[in-house]
Amino acid sequence: MHAALVVWPLPALLTGLGRPDLIPQAWSVTALGWSLLLLLPFVLLLSQLMLAPLHKLLRALQGSVLSYRDGDFSLSLAAEGSQRYGELGDLLRLHNELGLALREQRQHLAQRELLLDSVVQNTPVAMLLCGSDGLVAYANLAARQLLAEGRSLSGAELKQILTTAPTVLREALQSGQDQLVSITEVGQEEHFHCSQRALMLQGQPHRLLLLRRMTRELSRQEVASWKRVIRVISHELNNSLAPISSLAHSGAELARRGQIERLEGVFQSIGGRAKHLHSFLSGYARFAKLPQPQCGLVNWPEFLANLAAHSPFQLRGQAPEQAGFFDAAQIEQALINLIKNAHEAGGPAEEVSLSLMQQGSELHMTVADRGPGMSDTVLAQALLPFYSTKRSSEGGGTGLGLALAREISEAHGGRIALANREGGGLRVSLMLPAGPSMASDSPPLTRP
Repeated sequence: MHAALVVWPLPALLTGLGRPDLIPQAWSVTALGWSLLLLLPFVLLLSQLMLAPLHKLLRALQGSVLSYRDGDFSLSLAAEGSQRYGELGDLLRLHNELGLALREQRQHLAQRELLLDSVVQNTPVAMLLCGSDGLVAYANLAARQLLAEGRSLSGAELKQILTTAPTVLREALQSGQDQLVSITEVGQEEHFHCSQRALMLQGQPHRLLLLRRMTRELSRQEVASWKRVIRVISHELNNSLAPISSLAHSGAELARRGQIERLEGVFQSIGGRAKHLHSFLSGYARFAKLPQPQCGLVNWPEFLANLAAHSPFQLRGQAPEQAGFFDAAQIEQALINLIKNAHEAGGPAEEVSLSLMQQGSELHMTVADRGPGMSDTVLAQALLPFYSTKRSSEGGGTGLGLALAREISEAHGGRIALANREGGGLRVSLMLPAGPSMASDSPPLTRP
């Protein structure tokens, strides 16, 4: 265009017409401006034609991204000719791969949600999910059958639902604590374990209520416990009655022969076996008849002195300055059993120790030894009644020492914990509520 204005044909045309004066001296620079002005529309049109496929591709990518934002991963872009776009073509292929991966993950998630919903709906555990406003957000089939005769509970107010529930169940669900309750259904007593958990769901606080039927499980455990009791008692009775029977026969034979001087030893052996059997049965009777604890103020020096009179131990740390608050007789019996077990563990007698320490609102009484400790299997069963690792040749064991300590601690509203010590040995801790005499502002005790 610039050549047409300054070289040919415009200069030649003006010369032929006799008007070369129309071309100024600075025409070359002016012609350059006119050339650019005349070519601009063509450049714009050409750029539009060249960029049209790119604009189409970008609009398609934008539309697919918006679909992904809305949760629709079904859109896929055509990849034909993507090699023409270079790096944008690579972006197109990666975009399609991303869409495929999201679709597969969406399908797997949907399948897992379907499986989870089927499991939750058909589980025998009644499940209620409530929001912070007290409205039921979710209830499975067991919960609907238990609380609403199968009707939907979504959106209903929990307080309104519980107005028709048995009183003990309503109080258990409103207490906010885990507990075991018994209610009557169709003339039969049913036991339920109520558990409650707080959780955050979509940034909002929720409460999950679980009601599990325990009647069959408790009955099975009761039968198993009775069978275990019968086996242990039968074993111990046989171990005692068989020697007594044999000794009685021997005594009769000695009497028939006139060997009276040997009868005294026979009667002593019979008396020893009978005494052992009486002690064995008395232990079971004490466990079965454990009364409710009568808590009161306990003077620590007097309590520790009485305890040391039964079994020696080393006191680690200092005794609390404030008086304790528990049933002194029951806790003393529990600690005597623990200290006795510590001495029988096989470690040095001087390593058997007792430590007293307050942690928050709990008083920890810990008996420790330097024996061989316990394996994981024994630790898991050590607190079960009638479980003992002692052989009959070692004097036997009723399996009630740790179980009795557990019953006493739980009757006080506390708990018991067993753990192996570093360097060998076992640590058994009774954790009891501190009580009114050991307030939370009391000075902490020194950790042993």
